[in-house]
Amino acid sequence: MADIIGLRPGRTLLVAAHQLLPAPLHDAAAATLGSSAYLFGGGQLERGSTDILRIASSGAVRPAGRLPQPAADVGAAALNGVAYVVGGYTGSRALDTIVAWQPGRPARVVAHLPAPLRYPAVVAAGARIIIVGGTTPTAASTQDVLSFDPATGQVQLIGRLSRPLTHAAAAVLGGTVYVLGGRGNGVASQRRLVLALDPRTGRSSNAGVLPRRVSDAGAVALPDRILLIGGRDNGGVVRSDVLSVQVR
Repeated sequence: MADIIGLRPGRTLLVAAHQLLPAPLHDAAAATLGSSAYLFGGGQLERGSTDILRIASSGAVRPAGRLPQPAADVGAAALNGVAYVVGGYTGSRALDTIVAWQPGRPARVVAHLPAPLRYPAVVAAGARIIIVGGTTPTAASTQDVLSFDPATGQVQLIGRLSRPLTHAAAAVLGGTVYVLGGRGNGVASQRRLVLALDPRTGRSSNAGVLPRRVSDAGAVALPDRILLIGGRDNGGVVRSDVLSVQVR
C-alpha cells in the first residue's frame, strides 16, 4: 500500500486520498524526530528502498535523505534527536548494520550487529537502543536481546528470551520494554504473549496475553497503555483493528 493513515486514540482516519507515499512499500520502519515522523527504507517488489521520507502532521510527504544501501525488514527508534535504523534486507542479503540519521546530515553506519538481522523489535529505552529477536540468515528467529549504546558504539548481548521470536512489536512504558506478539519459526506460529523486559538486565517475564495471536503489528506507547495496530494472525489474515493493551 501507498496510503498514509493517521491514528488518534479511539479512531482511525485516512488523512487524505492524495496523501500517498511515492510508491507502495512494505516492511519499512518509522521514528519521530521533533514534530515529524520519518519513514526508513521498505520493500519495493523484490528490492529494498534507500528512501528516508519526512511525513508531516498534515500527511504531506517529502524526501529527507537516503540510507547507505537499500533496506527492507528494518527496525527503527529515535533517541536524543537521532534515528537508528537496525538490520534489514537489501533484496539479496541481510544486513548487520545500525545506521544513524538526523535531519540535514547524511546517514552513516555507526555499529554492526553480531549477525545480520531482519524483522527485529527495536525501541529506545533510557540511553540505549534495545533490539529484541529477529530473523537471521541461519534461523527463522533468534532469542537474543541486544543493547546498543550510541555513546560508545558498542552492541552487547544482555539477555536471552525463553523461545526464539521474530516479527514482534515493542514499546516502552514506565521504563519497561514490552514485547507484544510476534512469531516463531513457522509462518503460522503467531503468539499472544506480552513480555515485560528490563532494558538494563535483559531479563524478561510474562506480562499478559493478547486477545488473539498476531505478528507484524505496530506498537505505540501512550501514557497509560500501548496501542497495538494491525498485524497478521495465525490464519494468515491481515488485521485492521487497533488493540488497547494495558499491562500489569
